[in-house]
Amino acid sequence: MSDKQELTRSEIARQRRASRAVKELAQTSKRALKPVAVVSRATPRAVINRKRAANQRRFNIALGMPEIHLHKPRITLQRVHASWRLASVFIAILFSVAIYLALTLSYFHVPSATVFGNNRLSREEIEAVLGVLGQSIFTVQPDEVAARLRMNYPELLSAHVDVYLPNHVYVTVVERQPVIAWQQGEGYTWIDATGVAFRPRGLVAGLVPVTGLTVPPVGTPSLDDPFSPPPFMQKELVDAVLALAPAVPADSIMIFDPSFGLGWTDNRGWKSFFGTSAHDMPLKVRVYQSLVDSLNKRGIIPSFISVMYPDAPFYRAVKVELQELPVDSGQ
Repeated sequence: MSDKQELTRSEIARQRRASRAVKELAQTSKRALKPVAVVSRATPRAVINRKRAANQRRFNIALGMPEIHLHKPRITLQRVHASWRLASVFIAILFSVAIYLALTLSYFHVPSATVFGNNRLSREEIEAVLGVLGQSIFTVQPDEVAARLRMNYPELLSAHVDVYLPNHVYVTVVERQPVIAWQQGEGYTWIDATGVAFRPRGLVAGLVPVTGLTVPPVGTPSLDDPFSPPPFMQKELVDAVLALAPAVPADSIMIFDPSFGLGWTDNRGWKSFFGTSAHDMPLKVRVYQSLVDSLNKRGIIPSFISVMYPDAPFYRAVKVELQELPVDSGQ
């Protein structure tokens, strides 16, 4: 046999490996040359721009300054770290300026006060006590101003103060209505229905004139109104004066005696007294008229008549000392 026919097993294995390697190399070359489909997500406009850029020719120009490099400038801003301390200082300065302007600007100063409800008390007298003229509207205390007004003028039953920007002050007052003109010695005063005395102002019709031989019993201060002055007389005495006033003769004036109460001097020459109780004053007046009629029928001229106690009236005659008579009160 020839050398070609006689091959060993090792040679046969080498040939097989060589032929296998050739086949694999051929397959790899085919795969590399095979076109691959690529899906592009670019927009049509981007594709057009790329084609235009591909068609354009690029020119590289070599400058003769190889050592010069252009750097992009960097601009850095320093961060400002705000703090509560800085903010509080700014707020304090702002408030200080606002307070200064509020206290100094004439725009906020009160030029005058508008008063409502006053009749006998003039606006000038009220403004003199308010103390707000020329004052900044921000410093006016309404409650304090109203209290000052009540304490200076007892004839005011109530006072209310309202403050409005920029410089308006409104005062609403209610004056006491006098019912009694009380005269004692050289002086006289007005008294309202609660017994509070105050300065007379002008003329008021319908007042009951009373001449006091002494100071009347003082009334109880009001617990509901701390700014109301203490009553000059008891309210019960005021009610008694008003109840007895229609029975006083036209030519007589009511008097107050600390021992016998209210009464008057009759023009026929005697004094009549009715006490200080108001609830039975109409009964006392009827008893008095019955007693006077009885004395006139008997021709007795009294010098003193007292019906302080309507169930036991008595009189004092001109020539007789004292007699007590039971008189029918008409009940």
